[in-house]
Amino acid sequence: MGVEKKHSRLKRELGLLDIFCIASGAMISSGLFILPGIAYAKTGSSVIISYLIASIIVIPTLLSKAELATAMPKAGGDYFFIDRSMGPAIGTIGGLASWFALSSKTAFALIGIGAFIQLFNPGLTDFNIKIIAVVFCILFTLINLRGVKHAGKTQVILVAGLISILIFYIVVGFFFIQPSRFEPFTTNGITPIFATAGFIFISYMGITKICSVAEEIKKPKRNIPLGMFLAWISISTLYVLVIIVTIGLLEHSSLTNSLMPISLGAEVFLGEIGLIVLGVAAVLAFITTANAGLLSSSRYPMAMSKDQLLPGFFSKISKRGTPVTSILFTSGFMICIILFLDIEGLVKTASTIVLLLFIFVNLSIIMMREGKLKHYRPSFRSPFYPWIQIAGIIGYSFLIIKMGLISLTLVGCFIGFGFGWYWFFARDKIWREYSLIHVIERITGEKSTGYLLDEELREILIERDDVTEKRFEDYIKKCEIIDVFKYMRPDKFAWVISNKLAGRLGTDKEKLYKLLEKREKDSNIVVHPGIAIFSHIIKGQDKFEIILVRSKKGMIISDDADPVHAFFVIVASPDQKSFYLHALMWIIQIAEETDFENEWINAKNVKELRDILLKSWGKRKSL
Repeated sequence: MGVEKKHSRLKRELGLLDIFCIASGAMISSGLFILPGIAYAKTGSSVIISYLIASIIVIPTLLSKAELATAMPKAGGDYFFIDRSMGPAIGTIGGLASWFALSSKTAFALIGIGAFIQLFNPGLTDFNIKIIAVVFCILFTLINLRGVKHAGKTQVILVAGLISILIFYIVVGFFFIQPSRFEPFTTNGITPIFATAGFIFISYMGITKICSVAEEIKKPKRNIPLGMFLAWISISTLYVLVIIVTIGLLEHSSLTNSLMPISLGAEVFLGEIGLIVLGVAAVLAFITTANAGLLSSSRYPMAMSKDQLLPGFFSKISKRGTPVTSILFTSGFMICIILFLDIEGLVKTASTIVLLLFIFVNLSIIMMREGKLKHYRPSFRSPFYPWIQIAGIIGYSFLIIKMGLISLTLVGCFIGFGFGWYWFFARDKIWREYSLIHVIERITGEKSTGYLLDEELREILIERDDVTEKRFEDYIKKCEIIDVFKYMRPDKFAWVISNKLAGRLGTDKEKLYKLLEKREKDSNIVVHPGIAIFSHIIKGQDKFEIILVRSKKGMIISDDADPVHAFFVIVASPDQKSFYLHALMWIIQIAEETDFENEWINAKNVKELRDILLKSWGKRKSL
């Protein structure tokens, strides 16, 4: 299905804090430092409600992407979801659209850096601003080429500084608010409130950028949805509070159509220092957006190249685990936009394209769910399915229509280009299953597919859940081994094991004891004469443990079974179920080795017991 090369796997180096900062940093830029004044001119103080509405409008896509990204944590995010749900033709359009929109908005953020630097040097020309933008683009390119870990760390530092400044602005500015400045609350009626919500909606789109780097996220089942929702709640709250304070600080005439409203607000209570400090914050905001944008957008060409929708060199991964060609190409495109193209017109077109992508994403989750694929197993499932997705599709379609005829025409041309590229470059190279075909099969009752998509999803699950032989071997090397030299009553044995497990897992030993005691009476835990396995799924997150026991004398657990000399205990939380099932299978295979029981009984010490397991495991791996 794709082009495999050496170093073709991206490294999982992004943790929850990195994810939160990538999503947060992508949201805080023009939406907070430029648009509030323009939006205020349209509707007055009720712009507060517009920001709330905009944060609600993004919820359908937020929920849909959280589900799709936990089921398919692959590089390329939107592209991968759309391709596997609706096919490579629509996937080509989705991938190119995602890359183009994100690259254009990142270029706009880079221009914003130079624009706000004018606060400190009013003599800067438009050409100077473009050169500053290019320099920052090259800087972020070098950071991203070094590795996603470095890009993530840079983002954490930048976002921490930015949020700290904004919290200071809210807390201190609150004491200088004049309530009279909120009157009248609406200046042009109710309708402009909703129109303005559509205008500032673009501010919230950055929250879903992390899906494009899902393949590089540690513990994606937990960290992707948690990081997205934490960023959405935090930044939505920050938006509203900053807007409230700014309106309360500034005169109507000062705020209307101002391109630096937050900086002017800080000037009210801190003078010129406040203007400069919030100017610095604005520069930080554009830097975080640009860094996150380059990191995210560069993953789309790589993902499409792996699927043979773009030339193979885009999928090249460096020794540092970064898509070097894709990063350089994306960076070069951004520099061309900055130097030669009408960036404002491109950004407006990109905004319309993003709305189209949101429609595709909400359709994707419907296709994946209705395809009834066995291995479509998201760890997070969108509530209120499918009604919230249908509401999102209708809402985004309405906003696209309101964007105007020119934007609609440009989007139509872009769709035509995407179809053209697929038809002439990729159509004859690939064929793969996608969920829409399975939906059609269910409707028509005619079977025409195999199990290619389901098998691909199964492989993704194995990678997502870190179901690797190396991980299992590492557990065998470090797990607890208990050597029992004399006869031990089953109830005492259960108590010893529950104490050990409780200490290693941080769980309730009383509950573990009851589980062990109950299962010991079940002869079905004997998987081979003299060998028994106790396994159970327990409550919690990220819990997995193996304990091995050797009983020299043998343990009687049932009148129907031989004395047990080898006792394996495996417990795991629900999020580790895939690895748990594989580990269970591998232990049974080890236990069924011809000489295993005899060697296990006669081993001299714990070290020999562990060596026996590793030797048996080595034999099994070599088969």
